[in-house]
Order: sequence, then C-alpha cells, then structure tokens
Amino acid sequence: MRFDTETFFVGLADEMNAHPEQFRVLGDCDMVAALVMRRAEGDFAVRITFEELRCAEAVEIPAADAALADFYLDGPDEMWRAMFDDILEHGTASGRLTINSLALLGTDIRLRGADPMGVDKFSRFNQTLQEYLDGAARIAAAA
Repeated sequence: MRFDTETFFVGLADEMNAHPEQFRVLGDCDMVAALVMRRAEGDFAVRITFEELRCAEAVEIPAADAALADFYLDGPDEMWRAMFDDILEHGTASGRLTINSLALLGTDIRLRGADPMGVDKFSRFNQTLQEYLDGAARIAAAA
C-alpha cells in the first residue's frame, strides 16, 4: 500500500466521513494539519482539513507550504512507513508508533508550527488525527 499519495489520504478522508460515529466520542475538531514525508527522491506533503466530525479536504501540497497549516508533522519517510506498517499489522498504531508518541519524542517526526495556538491544536486533536490515520487498516481490510 502506497501511503505517500494524495489518493491515499483522500481515501482516509472518505473512510472517516463514512463513519462519523467513530469520531463523535472525540468531539468536534477544527484544524488544518500538514504531514511532510522526507524522501531522497523528493518530499511528499499533504494538507488535511478537519471540520466538526469530518475531514473536509486532503490535498497534496509543496512541502514548503506545510508551514501555512495550524501545525505540521515533519519526518523521514521511514518513520511514516513504520507507523503505517504498525497500523496495518495491529489495526491501529501502537506503543511508540502512535502519532502522539512520535511527535512528543521529537527524534524522528517533529511537531512544527509558527503560531503556538495552532500548534496547540495537535495536543487537543491528536486522537482525531490518529483515528483518521488508523483508517489505513480499514481500507486495507476492505481491499
């Protein structure tokens, strides 16, 4: 499964939007996040917009535009791949491979942003982001 494509992240959005009941317990979410995957052959970045209980948009962007999001998560392709492999293996990210753990450790995937209030949205809504990313397991199972 290729996870470094806009199509993949749009698929995660479709999965999220098809199951609002899974996100209701987390509450409404209002954030724009960007994910940057650093690769030797060129970086991949995606901007993900969450509104209430849905993903309103997932679109590929130039990596330099990630800083325009409320916050962005920036790290090497290998760590993103490890997280998605863990999601596919366990149905959800586990242990130190959750997006929260990876960002808090700050050794491989770093939380970045210019506005402290925007960066704070990661703390408030990281479980919604994780549930969105965990949709990869449901997409793989359905395929």
